[in-house]
Amino acid sequence: MPAESAGSRSIRAILLDIEGTTTPIDFVYKTLFPYARRRVKDFLCEHASEQGVRADIEALRAQRDADDAANLDPPAWTAQSPEEELASATAYALWLMDRDSKCTALKSLQGKIWQEGYKRGELRGELYPDVQPALERWSHQGKAIAIFSSGSILAQKLLFGSTRSGDLTRYFRAHFDTTIGPKNSPESYVKIAQALAIEPRSILFISDVAKELDAAGLAGMRTALSVRPGTRGAAGSSYRAIHSFDEIPLER
Repeated sequence: MPAESAGSRSIRAILLDIEGTTTPIDFVYKTLFPYARRRVKDFLCEHASEQGVRADIEALRAQRDADDAANLDPPAWTAQSPEEELASATAYALWLMDRDSKCTALKSLQGKIWQEGYKRGELRGELYPDVQPALERWSHQGKAIAIFSSGSILAQKLLFGSTRSGDLTRYFRAHFDTTIGPKNSPESYVKIAQALAIEPRSILFISDVAKELDAAGLAGMRTALSVRPGTRGAAGSSYRAIHSFDEIPLER
């Protein structure tokens, strides 16, 4: 969608990406990811008996088997003892992190690690300065606001719940992650529209990734390309760039 049409009265909902759209890429790659990497081994050892973490380990093993079948050469997985299994889960999680994988099992585990970091006060959510005023403005305009990120729903809520502006989760009607489908699949956006009970043409999706905008557009959503410091910028894209949410003054 061209950015100038974003002020249309027909827009009833705003669907937001996080990295490069609401949140600086440096926060994700220089704070969140390194924190999870440093903590993954100890976290698994400390919490392996917990149901949610156990489910993540099993999901990682299933994904590892799928990667092996696809000849991606993942690390070996042995489970002859609990210690070997945890070592295997750690090695595979690090292998996925090295590849910036969007694997749902990895994202679930990372979210739990970050939750611990937020509780300890070692992490705090970071947003671009125009985000909180925009959330407040859109909320007052009666727009539904939702998030669609490859990060887990838990990770999303932790980030927006711990910002310097306080807990901003009150502004969001819904959170979506890759459990609903890949971000480059039109079907994911169809499902999101159904979940919001709003027709796709009345939803504006904002992301810094052109392939995600392509998928949302094929699903019938309107789109706008976020270009922030450090983003890829989608050179040659047909989408008009917006550099701030202030450029989307949605009407009542």
